[in-house]
Amino acid sequence: MTICYFGIYHSEYSRNRIFIKGLRQNGVEVIECNSRLKGWAKYIDLWRQHWRLKKKYQVMVVGFPGYQVMPLARILTRRPIIFDTLSSFYDSMIIDRGIARPVSLTAAYYWILDWLACHLADKVILDTNAQIDYFVKTFGIRRAKFQRIFIGSDDEAIYPLEKIESGSPFLVHFHGAFNPLQGVEFIIRAAKLLEKENINFNIIGKGQTYKDIRKLAQELGVKNVNFIGPVGYEELKEYMAQADVCLGVFGQTEKAQQVIPNKVYEALAAGQAIITGETPAIKELLTDKENALFCHMADPEDLADKILELKNNNDLRLRLAENGYKLFKARLRPTLLGQQLINSIKELI
Repeated sequence: MTICYFGIYHSEYSRNRIFIKGLRQNGVEVIECNSRLKGWAKYIDLWRQHWRLKKKYQVMVVGFPGYQVMPLARILTRRPIIFDTLSSFYDSMIIDRGIARPVSLTAAYYWILDWLACHLADKVILDTNAQIDYFVKTFGIRRAKFQRIFIGSDDEAIYPLEKIESGSPFLVHFHGAFNPLQGVEFIIRAAKLLEKENINFNIIGKGQTYKDIRKLAQELGVKNVNFIGPVGYEELKEYMAQADVCLGVFGQTEKAQQVIPNKVYEALAAGQAIITGETPAIKELLTDKENALFCHMADPEDLADKILELKNNNDLRLRLAENGYKLFKARLRPTLLGQQLINSIKELI
C-alpha cells in the first residue's frame, strides 16, 4: 500500500511525525507531498509535486494543519482522502484564542474552512470523542465520517530516562505554547500558594499569553518559578527527567474540555506522574488516581493541593508514573496509532 501524505504540514510536528512513522513501521510506503512556501506559492508548489506522483498512491492523507489545502486536494485527486483535522480551526482561533468576535467575517471564514474541509474528506480523524461531538454539533457533519485516534507520542523522541535528582526542592514541570486552554495563570497562582512548601516550578515555552503570565508572576512576587524558553525534544526530555511531577492543562475554555494536549502524552511517554484538569476528553484516556491525578479546572487552590498530595505521597506518585507508562506502551506508540490509521484506510479502499 502506498499513501500520499499531502499538505502544508510541519513534518516535525508531533501528530504528523507520529502518523508518518507509524505507517512506515507497519510496512506502508509514504510519499510526502509537502510545501512550506507562503501565500499562493504553496498551492502551485503542491500542484507541481502532485503531478509527478499522482499515479503512485492509493489513498491521500492530508496532514495537520490541512484546512486550507483540502479544496486543492479534492481537485487534484478522486482517490479517497483522509483529513487529519486534529482540532477545529474555528474553535482554536475564535473561541479559544479570541482573535475576533464570534459574529464577524473572520469568524465566518474559519467556520467555513472547517465545514468545507470536513465535507470534502471521505474520513476525518480527530483525537477525542469530545471533539467529534463538537464537530457534529457545530458543523452538522454526520458522525459516521469521523474516527478517533489519540495523538500519542514519539517513543524515539521522548522516553524514560534515569531519574536525575533535582536536589532538595520538589520539582514541578510544565511545557507548552501558553495558549488560553493551557491555563498557565492557574499554575502560577498555585506556585504562589506553595512558596513555603519547598516546591519549585519549571515553566518551559512561550506563546500567546506569555507576557501576561510574566506580568502576573511579577505582580504576585512569585519566587519559586523558573521561566525557560522553548527547547527541542532532546533538551525537553532532560528537563522532564529532573521533575518529580509533570502538569497538563487547566484552562477554562471550551477547547480545554475537548482535547488531550501533547504534553500529557509526553509525560506518559517519559514515565512521569502527571496532574491535569478533569475534563470529558481526558477521561477518555486516563483514570484518576490510577494513571494520573485529576484536579478541578481553573482552580489554583485544588491544583496546589494535588501537587502537595504527590509531594507527600511518594508511593502514589510512583504508581501513577508506572501505570501511565504502561498505558503509553499498550496504546499510544506510533506503530499502534499507525495501525489504527491503516484500518481507516482499508475501510475506504
